[in-house]
Amino acid sequence: MGGLKKVNVVRRNIMRSLTRNIGVTNLEKDFKLKEKPEIKRILIIRPNKRLGNLLLITPLLEEVNEVFPNCKIDIFVRGGLAPILFENYSNVDRIIKLPGKPFKELIKYSLAWLSVKKKRYDMVINVVNSSSSGRLSTKFATAKFKHFGDVSDKIKEMYADSNHIAKYPVYNFRYFLSKLGYEKNDTPVPPLNLRLSDKELEQGRQIVKDIVKNDKKTIAIFTFATGDKCYKPEWWNPFYERLQSEYANDYNIIEILPVENVSQIDFKAPTYYSKEIREIGGVMAACEVFIGADSGMMHLAAASLVPTIGLFSCTHPATYGPYNKGSESINTNNTTMDSWIESINKALKA
Repeated sequence: MGGLKKVNVVRRNIMRSLTRNIGVTNLEKDFKLKEKPEIKRILIIRPNKRLGNLLLITPLLEEVNEVFPNCKIDIFVRGGLAPILFENYSNVDRIIKLPGKPFKELIKYSLAWLSVKKKRYDMVINVVNSSSSGRLSTKFATAKFKHFGDVSDKIKEMYADSNHIAKYPVYNFRYFLSKLGYEKNDTPVPPLNLRLSDKELEQGRQIVKDIVKNDKKTIAIFTFATGDKCYKPEWWNPFYERLQSEYANDYNIIEILPVENVSQIDFKAPTYYSKEIREIGGVMAACEVFIGADSGMMHLAAASLVPTIGLFSCTHPATYGPYNKGSESINTNNTTMDSWIESINKALKA
């Protein structure tokens, strides 16, 4: 682990220790309200800039829109990705952006925090309870009702999948609403959703067609990931050869490249490269299945609603796995290549 990374880990641990008791939500509190409060404006707090972490809040956005279709949502995030990811969410009114490097942009950083305080909300939701800046900003915000992201033991008992980082904020929101007098909701949690437009979907289909130059259906692979999540070439090359032997007659196989423009299979497959997130999503949606390690691109595939095979070796599928229709998480540590092919076949049938 590099020196800077070690410093950041220590810093995060110290901040979490200092903030873990800030504004603990009493989820069993009886509000004793005479009538259900009207919820017109919600602030969702997720001060993070990473692609996957931002996409993982889209199920909560979908849920809020379903329950309160006329509600306006502000989102407190970091960096510049959020306006791109949420551009087709008409209920998102304002995106409050912390700069990616706060110490170099102190004025912008301070103005973002003041913006959180300035507006009055009906409800504030901190998405991840372990986020120190999330808990602080929830405390700082002005609202009638605040949820700091703590998960009730009752939620854990009721839902076996409540550990999932995209699902438990939705369960929290539903449980909190039940305490305010709203009807209990036990429908399945919405999947991640980039809300690609018809134009974006058509563009993706055309890009894939231009790459493969035939009418066969297409499988997409993504061979990169960050840190220990990245499988080495000696893992990917035999797997790619197996994919070729199983599917090359009936399907194209293309490799979607990361921003680093590297390939763990040495560019053996036809490739697609872009830095445009929504365009990449359109290309993924044009494929029959996406196969890749746990990464922001895996979450982008799931949010593009393509059946997604997530490959896990060091992170937890129960927390991060794709769960849209046809998707599956594979723990590659204790399964065989034959079983991976079975999972891909199921996804292709979905």
